[in-house]
Amino acid sequence: MKIVDIRAMRGPNYWSIWRHKLIVMRLDIEDLEKLPTNTLPGFSERLEKQFPTMKSHRCSEDFEGGFFHRVKEGTWMGHVVEHIALEIQTLAGMDVGFGRTRSTGEEGIYSVVFAYMEEKVGVYAAKAAVRIADALVKNVAYDITEDIQTMREIREDERLGPSTGSIVDEAKSRGIPWIRLNRHSLVQLGYGVNQRRIQATITSQTGSIAVEIACDKEETKNLLEAFSIPVPKGRIIYDEEDLEIAINRIGYPIVLKPVNGNHGRGATINVMNWDDAKEALVVAKKISRGVIVEKFITGFDYRVLVVNYKFVAAAKRTPAMVVGDGKSTIQELINVVNSDPRRGYGHEKVLTAIKVDDSTMNILEDHKLTLSSVLAKGEGLHLKATANLSTGGTSTDVTDIVHPNNIFMAERIAKIIGLDICGIDIMSPDISVQLKENNGAVLEVNAAPGFRMHIAPTEGLPHNVAEPVIDMLYPPGSSNRIPIIAVSGTNGKTTTTRLIAHIVKTMGYKVGFTTTDGIYIQNRMMEQGDCTGPMSAEFVLKDPTVNFAVLECARGGILKAGLGFHNCNIGIVTNVASDHLGLKSINTLEEMARVKAVVPESVLPDGYAILNADDELVYNMHRGLECNVAYFSLDENNPHIIEHTKRGGLACIVENGYVTICKGLWKIRVDKVVNIPLTFSGKAIFMIQNILPAVLAGFINNFKIEDMRLALETFIPSPTQTPGRMNLFQFRKFSVMVDYAHNPAGFIALAKFLEKIDAKPKVGVIAGVGDRRDEDIIELGVLAARMFDEIIIRQDKNLRGRTEENIIELIVEGIHRQDAGRGAKVFNRESDAIDYVIKHAKKGSFITICSDVVPDALDQIMRFKEIDDKFEISNADIPNQH
Repeated sequence: MKIVDIRAMRGPNYWSIWRHKLIVMRLDIEDLEKLPTNTLPGFSERLEKQFPTMKSHRCSEDFEGGFFHRVKEGTWMGHVVEHIALEIQTLAGMDVGFGRTRSTGEEGIYSVVFAYMEEKVGVYAAKAAVRIADALVKNVAYDITEDIQTMREIREDERLGPSTGSIVDEAKSRGIPWIRLNRHSLVQLGYGVNQRRIQATITSQTGSIAVEIACDKEETKNLLEAFSIPVPKGRIIYDEEDLEIAINRIGYPIVLKPVNGNHGRGATINVMNWDDAKEALVVAKKISRGVIVEKFITGFDYRVLVVNYKFVAAAKRTPAMVVGDGKSTIQELINVVNSDPRRGYGHEKVLTAIKVDDSTMNILEDHKLTLSSVLAKGEGLHLKATANLSTGGTSTDVTDIVHPNNIFMAERIAKIIGLDICGIDIMSPDISVQLKENNGAVLEVNAAPGFRMHIAPTEGLPHNVAEPVIDMLYPPGSSNRIPIIAVSGTNGKTTTTRLIAHIVKTMGYKVGFTTTDGIYIQNRMMEQGDCTGPMSAEFVLKDPTVNFAVLECARGGILKAGLGFHNCNIGIVTNVASDHLGLKSINTLEEMARVKAVVPESVLPDGYAILNADDELVYNMHRGLECNVAYFSLDENNPHIIEHTKRGGLACIVENGYVTICKGLWKIRVDKVVNIPLTFSGKAIFMIQNILPAVLAGFINNFKIEDMRLALETFIPSPTQTPGRMNLFQFRKFSVMVDYAHNPAGFIALAKFLEKIDAKPKVGVIAGVGDRRDEDIIELGVLAARMFDEIIIRQDKNLRGRTEENIIELIVEGIHRQDAGRGAKVFNRESDAIDYVIKHAKKGSFITICSDVVPDALDQIMRFKEIDDKFEISNADIPNQH
């Protein structure tokens, strides 16, 4: 077997609108195409022995053991790889269940699709599943233990921590979109101007001064003491001399901890003698130069959580420990504790497995014990110096028993420090008694406190402590989104996107939009190039200055990674034509329509899908949509439009020379077609088709008709507003038009426009696109022979897998099919072809340049235009000279 390609979906995609996290692997099973599983001796038995837990895989049989039944009956190896990839992820602590395997139409090559939780784990699982399946086929022993552990380690390295994850989960449950901004815990909630950020449990509203105070334990203690908060006596030290002075003042037992430590790093508690104190000083100084020495307060370790200056939860924390049974060694007791199904690697489960480390060994040494020692029955031994859950500690929820005065104190502490999310560490014999009555004390105040002990306590009730965080970030009535209009289709989507962005900008919004030319923020280009994929969409949605997004969504991006957003308010599909067929397993127009349909399927329930009623493939996308639907058509008598408007539906048509909105049976005329520059006085019919969905999008957003009319009449087809889309340059003796037309449908639309142009000769500069089918390139030659009196063939900058000779041969073949006697000049570079046609242009000619690298072509033509337009001002030309 051979892996051809692996892609990770991250948003709504061709395979699923709702399951955004999918691995799509193109797998060539080679000779196994002729060997289904029932023809491989012993394969089924080996698979069941390797993965007995796969019995839970029902597959399409819908009964336990259904997948094994399919294997015995006979299925293909791609299907087996899918189920192995799912199972090994589950064994590694990531329970995923969705998968499907489909033939690509190429012999032996399958699309193996399965869910993942962490992308890098999913990619690893794809490769490992192929290795495992190959070993099972060859009857070679394969130990999956290493793969399982590797996936666990990748997950822990890549995943959001439990605290950040809980906030993201709460946001998702409310329909708040989110974007991970780095590989750590920095996350954006919401879009554009309405975004908020979190990093662990620090928010974009958390004050930096408050964090600085909380990180300086001595400063925190001094501040709290000044406000009559009970804190342990102590001081900062830097060396052994300071340590001796501090001990003489405070007395044993003591605690040593680094000034800038967190999560218990470098801390040693209950120090009872000078030798232990010196050793603890060395440990603490590894973390920070300054070390805090405090009186060790006896009691239980409590964590109180305050969010938005309100108490929300409290937990009693217990360090990792074992209890003797009089016969088992300490290592055996640890193994028993770790066998608890609630314990796992890292943060994969409620509890973390206890790991024997230096801290554990130091504690054993202090107690004159080893891992082989046997504890008396009932004797408890703490294995860590701190009660952190990440080192195997446990937590007990005590939220409901916290004394009201302690709650008041905690809320007051959060205000004193200034932390909107505040974790307060308290040592007290009993949290249900106020601290000043039982000699309890506040030990620390923590910025970015962990939520794990509250959302999944070992004992007691869990609390959704992420809920008040989201309430704080997005109070009732606040918005977390910005309007998103997504545009897809084969042709016209860039012009439609730009026109909508122009209309929206005219209405006063700060627009971010993406096109095949680049990414624009408020009409300023941020990135140049084809920016129609999910990363470009995210670029706009991450920009904090944008309050309206218009996103062009091309086929390539959807197939590569899905959409760059979870939902949009309006989804537009302009048309579906035979372009890019044969790429990435999309071989038919119906399959291409399925790709484009991802956009309307992602529309929010109260939003609108705007579909082309003149294109049956696009019109049929309305089936199964859960949002509102509006249609556009160049034919006012289109039966789909008539039926839709009779039911009170919304549409946009060309009627009696006007762009007209149909709201039910009512008609609202927006503007005369001939008054809209983009239509070239009505000659460019395909441009009219681009205008209709843009007008509908504006109407749905409640833009005033007169404002939209102004926007339509000020949107001039030009290198600035529509680069590469019918950019017309009038030279003194001839005309030059630059257009991005590169497929048969685009050529046909261009031909209809050229028929209305009174010029001769009509010259075309064309090229074939290397990653298209032979028949598509040939058809370009056929159409060019019909459209142009003279044909110039130039080469694309990127040949996309073909040779220059092959592309030229196919175009010439098409030209000769239409006109056997026709010839064509050939240039290897587009710039050379442009130079030739302009320098040899005949008077009255109309030159059409179908450009590959639009910015370069426009710059080159503008240089010629500047020479052609050169003028001089004489004294006689100056007005008002006497």
